[in-house]
Formats: sequence, structure tokens, C-alpha cells
Amino acid sequence: MPVERKKRIAMLASGRGSNFQAVIDAVAAGDIPAVCTGLVTDNPGAYAIERARAAGIPVTVVDYARFPTRAAYEEALLAAMRACRADLFVLAGYMRILGPAIVHEFSGRMMNIHPALLPAFAGLHAQRQAIEYGVKVAGCTVHLVDEGTDTGPIVVQRCVPVLPDDDESTLADRILIEEHRALPLAVKLFCEDRLEVSERRVRVR
Repeated sequence: MPVERKKRIAMLASGRGSNFQAVIDAVAAGDIPAVCTGLVTDNPGAYAIERARAAGIPVTVVDYARFPTRAAYEEALLAAMRACRADLFVLAGYMRILGPAIVHEFSGRMMNIHPALLPAFAGLHAQRQAIEYGVKVAGCTVHLVDEGTDTGPIVVQRCVPVLPDDDESTLADRILIEEHRALPLAVKLFCEDRLEVSERRVRVR
């Protein structure tokens, strides 16, 4: 029987890259049937770059500060993403909203991790929003990327309790533990061709 080609994944990150590390660790362990073809970052100082280099993963820096306009940046970012030749792009702490051209080109092939139980607390400072609202349960969501802000179809969610003495930092730390489980799982399901998407509903085969 012919051997199935492993999926090619590429990662986008802006900061320390702990979710990036969780995914590439799962790839290295054989839990995700994929190869990581590259890291693309908008931040030349991102610690994710060091993680990628340690794993032998190519890095492309598309530094937002070096472009005169957002349109010029988006054009360069799109070129960098195309060069990865990836089946799936994973946004692991990538802190910029992607423009329509990128979203359309890779529709159904981009995932994002967000530290809240969407659709609650979309956007920035989700943990702070949860604390201020007084919810009893928080968590994280992996979703497919669409043109909205954290509005795409939901693939995986995981919950954590919000404790009476929590602040934004302690809640974020507890949620991050679940992010490191949820994101590799979602990537694994994609790479195993186990996701079926119908409008807003994502079914796992």
C-alpha cells in the first residue's frame, strides 16, 4: 500500500512560543503525523525563534516595524506563508489580525488558540475579561480562522475553574496548561483528516 504523505504544518508566533513548543514536541514524539516546515514571526525578538532554531525549524522574520504600511506587511507575510508550502498554519500566540487576502487563501487551513471559552471574551486580555466579569469557569479554544476576531468554527475547547483568589496572572497560568493540551490535539485531528466542517459546526470523525 502507498505510504500517506505526512501533513506539512507551519507556525506563526509573536512571543515566547510555549504553544509552538507544545506542538513541535508532539510532532517530534510522533503524536502528530506531520512535519513542521517553518516558523513565521512578526517579532525579531520573539523567544519562539530560539525554540525553532533548537528544533532545526526554518525561521522567517517579517518584522512589522520595517514596513511602511500594513498592506506592505501583509504582502510580505503572505509571501512568507506561501513559501512554507504548508497544509495547515497554526497561530500560536500570533498577535496580529490577519488580513482578508491571507484568510481567503488559507481558508479552512488556519487554526488559532485563544485563552477563553469562545464566543465569550474574544480579543485581547481574555483572562482579565473573565476575572472582571466574575465567571466561575474559564478555559481555552482552538478555532479555525475566519475574517472576524476569534469568530471561526470551534475545534477544541478545554475548561478550568476560576478560583476565588485568582487574578489575571494565576488564571492565565492555569489556562496555559490546557492550551498546551488543546492545541496539539486540534493539530493532530487536522493532520489525521478527522475534522469535518459544516458552516459553524466542526465534527470529529
